[in-house]
Formats: sequence, C-alpha cells, structure tokens
Amino acid sequence: MNKKIEAIQQQLQKLRQQIEHHNYQYYVLDNPAIPDVEYDRLFRELQQIERDYPRLITSESPTQRVGAAPLNTFSQVVHEVPMLSLDNAFDEEKVASFDRRIREGLSVPVVEYAVEPKFDGLAVSLRYEQGKFKTGSTRGDGYTGEDITQNLRTIKSIPLCLSAKDVPTLLEVRGEVLMMKADFQHLNQSQRDKGEKAFANPRNAAAGSLRQLDSKVTATRHLTFFAYGIGWVEDGGIPKVKHSDIMDYLLSLHFPVAKECAVVTGSDALLAYYHDIGTKRESLPYEIDGVVYKVNALAQQEKLGYVSRAPRFALAHKFPAQEMVTKVLGIDVQVGRTGTLTPVARLEPVFVGGVTVTNATLHNIDEVQRKDVRVGDTVIVRRAGDVIPEVVSVMQTQRSAQTEPFVMPENCPVCGAKAARLSGEAAVRCTGGLFCPAQQKQAIIHFSARRAMDIDGLGDKLIEQLVDHSVVRTSADLYKLGVTALVNLERLAEKSANNLLAAIEKSKQTTLARFIYALGIRNVGETTAKALASYYGGLDRLMDADLEDLQLVPDVGPIVAQSLADFFAQPHNREVIEQLRLAGVSWEEQDGMSAIATEVTAVSGKTFVLTGTLPSMSRETAKEEIETRGGKVVGSVSKKTNYVVVGTDPGSKYDKALSLGVTILDEAGLKDLLQ
Repeated sequence: MNKKIEAIQQQLQKLRQQIEHHNYQYYVLDNPAIPDVEYDRLFRELQQIERDYPRLITSESPTQRVGAAPLNTFSQVVHEVPMLSLDNAFDEEKVASFDRRIREGLSVPVVEYAVEPKFDGLAVSLRYEQGKFKTGSTRGDGYTGEDITQNLRTIKSIPLCLSAKDVPTLLEVRGEVLMMKADFQHLNQSQRDKGEKAFANPRNAAAGSLRQLDSKVTATRHLTFFAYGIGWVEDGGIPKVKHSDIMDYLLSLHFPVAKECAVVTGSDALLAYYHDIGTKRESLPYEIDGVVYKVNALAQQEKLGYVSRAPRFALAHKFPAQEMVTKVLGIDVQVGRTGTLTPVARLEPVFVGGVTVTNATLHNIDEVQRKDVRVGDTVIVRRAGDVIPEVVSVMQTQRSAQTEPFVMPENCPVCGAKAARLSGEAAVRCTGGLFCPAQQKQAIIHFSARRAMDIDGLGDKLIEQLVDHSVVRTSADLYKLGVTALVNLERLAEKSANNLLAAIEKSKQTTLARFIYALGIRNVGETTAKALASYYGGLDRLMDADLEDLQLVPDVGPIVAQSLADFFAQPHNREVIEQLRLAGVSWEEQDGMSAIATEVTAVSGKTFVLTGTLPSMSRETAKEEIETRGGKVVGSVSKKTNYVVVGTDPGSKYDKALSLGVTILDEAGLKDLLQ
C-alpha cells in the first residue's frame, strides 16, 4: 500500500470516528457538542473523499446509514420502509443543479414540487392498525428505531383514533415532534425556577422530553407533532398521484400539517419559496433550519428512486448557519445609556447567520458565571435574524488550563464611579448618573422632561446634537448655553435659540420634588421624589441622610434607599448638583415633616379635585403644592372629596361638586388654604 492511500485511510478513519462521536452526542444523548453547520462540514468532507476513492468505502461508514444506534433502554422497532434523511443544499447553485438533474432524469422541461418548512425537531413514525394508534418510534439509525409509544401518546396533537371512512388496515404516518418557541421559554423558566439545567434549544428540549423513561414527565413538556408523509400502508385507498394530495389526506385525518406547505413549479419558484419562508422564520411559532423540496408526482418519485442514504427526488435547502464555533479573544464591559454594565465577548471573526460576527453579548454577570465563559475559550455563537449575537455555550473539552474566571469590575469602565448591584437585580449599574459620558444623553433627556425641569423646546434630537458636538456634558452645562453655541447647530435659527434660552431660564425656578426627580436616580420616580421632598424639605438634608434614616420616608424601602445612598456618595454627582445651584436653579425649602405637621388641619389628609384653568398657576403646580403639604389630588368628584378647586371653563366636575355639596375654592381660596 502506497503512502498516499495510507494517509487517506487514516484521514477517513479520523473523520468517521468524529462523525460517529457527534452522532452519538446528537441522536442518543441529545447533547450536541458542535453546531449543525460544523457537523455538515465534516460529513461533506467525508462524502467528497469517498467519491474520489470509492474503493475505500466501507459498510460501517456514516455515509451508508442515517443517524446513530437507538438507546438500549427502549425496545427496538424495525421500520418497514427505511426512514432516510435528505441531501442538503447550502446555496442557490446546488438547488439549480438539483432541479436540472430531476428534469434530465425525468426527461421533462419543468417539474412541479411540493415544498414545506424543514422542522428542527425529532423525526418519528406512527403506526395505526384498523385506525387506532398502536406503536410509535424514533427514526434511530434509519432502519431500527426506539419504541416510544407511551411518550407519543401524551402528545395531544397526535390522534389516537382515525375516524375517517376507508382508513387503511395499516397506516404508518411520519412526521416531526418539536417544541413550540413559547413552550420552550416556559419550560426553561420552570427549569431555572427549580434550580435545574436549562435546555440549549427547542430541538434538544423536544428530544430529551420524548426519550423520558417516565411518560408522565413527557406529558408535562407540551410537545407538538407535524406530519410530513406516509411510510408503509396496507389495504387502503390513500392518494397515489401527488405528494400534496397525501398531505391533504393527512390533514383530513386530523393530523397537524404545516400551513406553510405549498406547491410550486420550477427552480425559480423553489428559491422564491426559500426566501419567503426565510423572511417569516423569526415570526413562526416553531424553529426551522431550512425548507424541503420534493418532486410532487409520486410516479416521478418512484422513477427517480434512491441513493444509499437519501431519495433522489428530495432536497433540504438549509438557511445560513445560526450557530458557529469561534474563540473568545477578550471580554469587554460596555456601559449602556441607563448605566447598565454589560459584558461583551470579543471574538475571532466568524460568519454566522449571514453576517460576520466579532462581538457577542454575555448579558450579565449571572449568565457569564452560569456558562463559565472565559478569555481563550472555544465557544458556540448563535445569531438568529436581527437578534444580537450571543454565546450559547463553552466547549469545555477544548479549554486551556491557563484560563481564568471572568470578574466584573468594581468601578464603571467609562467614568470610574462605583458599580453597584442592588438586591434582586441581575444588572450591575454605574452610579455616576449625572456625569458618566455613557449616560450623558439619557440623563439630560430625563432632566429636561416636562415632569422634571420642564425645559420647553429641548427635544431628544437637539440634546443629541449638543452632546455629540461637545457643547454640553452634564445637565449643569445647559445653564451656561448662549445664542452663539446654539445657532451653530443644525436647524436651530436665532429666534428658536432665544426661545430655548428663555425656557432654560424659566426652569431655574422649580420645586424640590421636581429637582429630585430630574436627577434621574435609579428607582426614584415622581411619587418617591415628592415623598422625599416632603420628608426632608431641603436637598442637603436628603443628600446627607444615611440608609437607616432614608427608610423612614414613606414608600422608601431598602432598594430605593441604597440607590439614593449610592448616587449621593459619588463626588461627581454632588459636583454637578452644586453647579446647578450656582447657575441659579432653586426652589422653596421647608422644614420637612415639621412643616407638614403645622398644616395638618388645613391640607394634610384632605382630598382635592382640580377642574378648569387657574389664573396664575398650572394644574401640575397646584397638584404639587397640595401633595407637598400632605394632601391628595384625584380625578373625579365623590362624597369623599373635601375640596374642588375651580378655574375658568370648569366642566361637569363643578356641577357635580354643587350637587354633592362639596366645598368649592377658586385659586385665591386654594392659596389661602395652602398658606
């Protein structure tokens, strides 16, 4: 034997061993070690070598059979007609070649095809005798499968009896068992709630559920079945002209059939169907990894026949791989506009899901630790549609001993502020909200909003320009703006600039509650800001409060208190607040709870309704003044209402107040009550 043949035999042996190992991982253990695209590449490589050297083909080669041997924990079922797999196409050229071979083999100018989605589940065979479901099995190695009858009986979409007339004495229906996307999400959430391992994808979940020895477990997994053909039949009048007729026949027997099935003519129509299903893929309720083309005429199928492991009349056209293998070059931490720190894996460039991917999200520190992703690891990366690429899992067997676990930084990588994680939250956040460059735009947008500092005319796009041109870095810089800086911005004339400057000047006179809310402190909304203003009365007392004191404020618990303490503990946040005060931002301070106590008989505990337009104060301002003093403002008048404050054009609330005898106040009367 010459050295070249010897080397080729060694290469063949290695490939066969690899493929058999992955067959075992995928079909028997339901725990694939590599993504489908990597398996397909190995299989094509083996096929090509065997085509070049046919004398080296052996009966044990994976190309001579389908899948892997069945589990010995189930009894075995021999298929009357082998359950063969399909040849795969990964590009349009191979589809055109397939159509050309079909036309030449049939000596016809054009061919009609039945087309359908390629489910990403587990192929099964259902045997019906006298119209009753008797046995069900997996595909196994294509010739012998596993008897999983009891598990299949738990699937509600599989009919147990066929009630139609003239049902064959024996009918074998073939199809796919899978798990719907929504059911998969529910199952994984349940697994996590129980502290158990989550499934990698719906296919693994379906396969693992179907191979449970206890069918009661399978019954809880909400599996689904779709029929795609008939295997063996005896003594029955099934359709014998077209595959599409068989699908209609199965549908009439109450078997689920994918509604996306269709009939098309010619290779151009095949590709049009492929692209159409591709655009719908993410919106489908189940996972698919391609489409299947079958010659529709059954007589033509019979004429074309089979090769060793696949029919000549059918082809699976796969979508671009959604999972690929690559290496983690580094783990960076990005800071979002709301301050969330997100670990991101920097990857060796890899083509996945139709694009080249160099980064993949790791979501949060819990996910990094659960998957144990480290720099230098070989990982499986997934990208589906427009979803951000993510690291699915680590190939632990290829890990170097020198790798180290990832540690989340204690400080924000952008501004250096403390990175905090509140109890019950998955996210780690930067506490430098007012000055962190990563949060500039969001902080200023929130600061200037109507319910915060109410700077009229300062919209999101204008804020983006101000930040992008480095005109403004923090909210305090808004009060340093001049006409010259503004008119240089896009679409902002001198008149608009002057109007904006007037609105900024007007916003300087505000309330403590509005100012606290405008700071954008995590977990501090309008209601909490009002409670804090009422309790402390002054900003300095709030900023100097400790955790214990903060929790004395109504509706402020440990999480909110921690958010406040972390925010005011940052020197840069205090610096921005000081700049805002120096710029003239001010409010009327009070004595806090002692001030409320002196007014308890006038406003505290009383219910108000506001209606109409008041002469000198907005309805929002009136509401704040009432709530600051312990009153409550509601939207409708009832017997429990203490006061109705009336302006011009009051409407039906005024009439109802009169009919119920509720005390009516004008603006002057409200001011007297407040004072």
